[in-house]
Amino acid sequence: MSLSPSGPLTDAFGPNATMELVHPAAPGPMPWWRSAVVYEIYPRSFADADGDGVGDLTGVRAHLDHLAHLGVDAIWLNPFYVSGWVDGGFDVIDHRAVDPRLGTIADFDAVIYKAHDVGLKVIIDLVPNHTSDRHPWFQAAIAAGPDSPQAGLYVVRPGRGAHGELPPNQWKSKFGGSAWTRFPGNATDPVHWYLHLFDVHQPDLNWQNPLVRAEYISIMRFWLERGVDGFRVDNAHALIKADGLPNEAPDWVSPVGNPAAAEAAEHAMRRGERDAPLSAPRRDVGPQWDQELVHEVYREWRTVIEEYPGERILVGEAWVSPPERLARYVRSDEMNQAFNFEFLAAGWNAPDLRTAIAGTVEALDAVDAPATWVLSNHDVIRHLTRLSLPPDQAWAGGLDPNQRMPEPAAALRRARAATLLMLALPGAAYVYQGEELGLPEDASLPENALEDPTWRRSGFTVRGRDGARVPLPWVADAPNFGFSTARVPWLPLPPGWRDLAADRQRSVPGSTYETYRAALWLRRRLELGTGSLARLHGLSGLPSESVLAFVNRTTLVVANLGTDPLRLPSGLMVLHASSDLPLADDDAVLVPPDTTVWIDLA
Repeated sequence: MSLSPSGPLTDAFGPNATMELVHPAAPGPMPWWRSAVVYEIYPRSFADADGDGVGDLTGVRAHLDHLAHLGVDAIWLNPFYVSGWVDGGFDVIDHRAVDPRLGTIADFDAVIYKAHDVGLKVIIDLVPNHTSDRHPWFQAAIAAGPDSPQAGLYVVRPGRGAHGELPPNQWKSKFGGSAWTRFPGNATDPVHWYLHLFDVHQPDLNWQNPLVRAEYISIMRFWLERGVDGFRVDNAHALIKADGLPNEAPDWVSPVGNPAAAEAAEHAMRRGERDAPLSAPRRDVGPQWDQELVHEVYREWRTVIEEYPGERILVGEAWVSPPERLARYVRSDEMNQAFNFEFLAAGWNAPDLRTAIAGTVEALDAVDAPATWVLSNHDVIRHLTRLSLPPDQAWAGGLDPNQRMPEPAAALRRARAATLLMLALPGAAYVYQGEELGLPEDASLPENALEDPTWRRSGFTVRGRDGARVPLPWVADAPNFGFSTARVPWLPLPPGWRDLAADRQRSVPGSTYETYRAALWLRRRLELGTGSLARLHGLSGLPSESVLAFVNRTTLVVANLGTDPLRLPSGLMVLHASSDLPLADDDAVLVPPDTTVWIDLA
């Protein structure tokens, strides 16, 4: 739909400037989640209140005022459940209890109470694809044997070969190696194997078993009745496996430690043909991912959460492609949101980002669902570092000290530009803890500190995700920069983070924290989250190969992704910018490379 451009637009960029509406603004008041900015908290690394070196729920509660002042709408808590901590808390032993290292159920209730008191919703992780191998169910399955009803709660199959000595199929674990491990039992028993798409200590549940489905509905009700506002569903596309558990395509080659295969898989991933490796953004395709019957589960869950007041929500983590596949998870009777990894995985260039944004919005508009934008999370290298890495450098499997690291000031400038671009888009947005402080990925962690199972399962070649999970610096001149009074926290903080501590940035004009806070305040005031999206055409002086520009309601957003300063005409009212904007001699605004500006067209 073509729109008449506003006066300031044609005055500034010439009479040929036109707008094409691709996403209309919300017609009226909308549910909170359609435009919310959600702050992800990895509790082990957020704040340690009891001095044992591990973050905890009391530490979360102590800093909720920080988040309310920042201007986010909700928090999302990564797993705090009783866990074996083999996979950072995602190997759950008891989904109805708080791990003692993180606190008690009373501490969780206190977080809920305080968050709601300061105006924050609370979303918590739900991990339905697998349990810990220490979960009572799996222990009972071992005791009863592989052919027992207890083992039927998991994906257990007889092996191939004359004596069952081969795994049931060739599926690979996301963390490296086979996705199958021999099921514990008597040496005289036929050899059975259990499936683990992730670590060996995370056996996959059998979601064809009605007892599994009933258990997770019971778990949801337990937390809904304690006041949670929703669930982020871990690996939402993995629950159902194809009948018969068929093999992958015969030409599949593990890209871990294989640069040629990694490059080939990266190209294939961009063509939407197959899943990508650990060394690149992952889209999961194959018989173990994105099966049709998974949608039955989420339709049932949606009916459950709608029984509770307050617009509770389901948020899906589903690495699927193209956007039309993702849209299936957020149809009106399924999930409310699903993370948009197309945007996260796009390179720092205008064509890729333009394609990711337009494709996402168009696919989700078709099912009347909001886009959900994200740049960083606990599973990928922080975008401050990632967006500035050379194109040939692997990034999703962690960094090591021998890899080239981007120049800090330049990387920060680019990351802030990306954030301002993201926060100007209509829909919901997710911010990962520490983004607001300008934290980079930590590539300096000593090998003996690494805990991510990828490190072990890759033969100690892929460092994994710990570099994105380093604790936060709160107070520059305190031990461990205020994260913990312990002598050594669970992961050490880099000495160079002193000047990034929260107390060094609050109320400091131009700091990353204040840049985020101003952007969040403006986003709310300008109603960008429920706004429109219009493409621009015919704007003189804005080259499409290096500039991304669009209009949301009455705000023009211009991101300079090129290498040269961008000259904007004089007379424009700049509302916000990700970095300082110099003025030319004729008072025209110069937008430096790697800078995003918001301009008032009202």
